[in-house]
Parts: sequence; C-alpha cells; structure tokens
Amino acid sequence: MLFSKSSGVNESIYGKSQEPIKMMLEKQEEAHEKNSIISHVFYEDDTTNYAEKYTSETSLGNFEPVGEGAAYPRSSMQEGFSKVIEPEEWKNSFEVTQQIIEDAKMGKIKQKTNQFMQSFSRTKELFATGILNNAQNATFQLGGKGKRFDITGADAKPLFSTDHPSATNKGPKQSNYFGNPFSYDALGYIEEAMHYFKDEDGNILNLQPDTIIIPDKSRIKKLVFDAIGAEGIPGTANNSFNFQFGRWNVIISPYLTNTPGITAGTDSWYLMDSSFNEAYAGLVWLNRLDLSVKSYIDEETDNNIFKGRARFGAAPNNWRAICKIDPGKGTVAGD
Repeated sequence: MLFSKSSGVNESIYGKSQEPIKMMLEKQEEAHEKNSIISHVFYEDDTTNYAEKYTSETSLGNFEPVGEGAAYPRSSMQEGFSKVIEPEEWKNSFEVTQQIIEDAKMGKIKQKTNQFMQSFSRTKELFATGILNNAQNATFQLGGKGKRFDITGADAKPLFSTDHPSATNKGPKQSNYFGNPFSYDALGYIEEAMHYFKDEDGNILNLQPDTIIIPDKSRIKKLVFDAIGAEGIPGTANNSFNFQFGRWNVIISPYLTNTPGITAGTDSWYLMDSSFNEAYAGLVWLNRLDLSVKSYIDEETDNNIFKGRARFGAAPNNWRAICKIDPGKGTVAGD
C-alpha cells in the first residue's frame, strides 16, 4: 500500500494520528491478503502499461524418422488466440472528524480503517469470484450494476464452454464445462477429462489437475473431504486404496455461489491445474497500481479525508487451466 499525506496534515490536529492510522491500514491489508483466494486461483502479473496482451503459440511438429544423413524437417509455429486485459480504476474514501481526534477515540478510527480495508478486500474477492461464478457467460456485472465486464477467454468463448475451438482448426472442439454433481467417481471423471485436453494442433497436453475449488457450503465440503481425506474408498467397508487421498489442494470461498436454476441440494465446483495456470496464464489477475491512500484536510468540514485508489483487472485467457462443474449443466463426463 502507498500512503501519502498533504503538508497541512502534519501541522494540524491530525498530525500525530497519521502514523497510527497508516499502521492500522497496513495491518488490515496484510490480514485480508492472507484470506484471499486470488493468489491461489489466478496467475498474478504486474504491469506499467495501459493494458497487456496475452497470447500463445501453437505447438511445434513432432520429430520424424528421416534415415541416415537426411536433412532436418522444418516445423513451424503460429500465434494462437490472444487476450487483451485492461486494468480498471477502483476508488473509495472515509473521513475522520476533529472531534474523534480531540476525544482520542482511537477505537472509532480503528473501526473506520478496518471497514475501509474490508471494503477493498471484499471488492477484489467479489470481482475474482464473480468471474468464476459467471464465466459460463460472456460478461458479468459486479453486484448486478455498473459496468459489464468482458470475461471471455482468448478464444472469444466464455471461459466455461462446451465448444472451445482450435486456433489452427487442426484440433477438435473441446469442453471444460461439465454437469456432474460432486462425488468420488465424478472427481476421477473430470480429472481424466483434463488429462486429455488438447492444444491447438490436437496434441494431448497431459494436464495434471491438483486443485479443487468449492463454495463454503458444509454439504459439498463433506463430500470433498470424504473423497480425498481417507486412505480407503469412501462409503465402503473394505480396504480398497483411495487413489485420490493426499493429492489435492482445496480452495474454499464464501463468495462462490451456485448457478441459478441448478438442481436443489447440489453445488458448483471447479478443478484446476495450478502449474498450467501459472505457465500459460490461464486466469490472469493484472495489477497496475497497488492501493494508494491519500490523506488531506477538507476545507469545508475540517475533517481528515482518506481517499483510496487502485488499478487492477482480471480476465480468463487460456481455458485449459480450469473446469467448472455445474450439476445439471454442461456435458457429463464419465466412462
């Protein structure tokens, strides 16, 4: 966080309060960052530019048997789909009155700083999870109002789609949007489907999903940890080996919601290959300007105003990093 204050604040009644307020803001920022899912679900990147373009290249052709002394075959690559992400500008403010300072009500100031940082953290989490919650669509509105954000991937399809095209037309149309309710078997089916995701030329990528992302609902948490938390097959009395045991990271967020209209009692869930997400910029979180807080005195009220401003953006790029499973929606995976 960047903190600045006008020269008039130093000489005023507010002067001695500035450093404690700054420390409160920084402490709350650190606490909220620890609870954020952004670093676990998004590829985080920094920029000094107005926008960034993320692109990919198609794979190189395979080695060929050429016989003794023959020339090297020449393979070529081409640019795949690309995505431009532009950071948005986000603002908020709060104020501290002279009376609060005069009466040494530091508890009230702490409450205001905590609420301010909660607002900033909540906004980021709602934006990040809003992409996941709505990415079977092309756009979404944060809180259902204001600007409509483009959340299509580089292929111009919704992130979660049943017909992702190939940039070269050499590969098949592919789905990362499935309809299986969570179960031990469904986890294996979706993992298998990701193993067979292909690149733009139709080559198998051999993804290795390692992360399960779920809403903070007890019903699905029980299903997930029953499936992956014991050495034996869940729901059986035998000692068969549970090959899902100890293999998964689980990300839980209260901001993840069900898609309207899905079967009652079931929950949306996600499977992700975190290594692929990092290597190929699957879901991108783009930081342009860290939270910048400016402190100054309002001439009309003599109150100390704190204005916060940040620039960040996020969007899908490469759909292959993640699957969404909406029970009753998408395609059904299984043998």
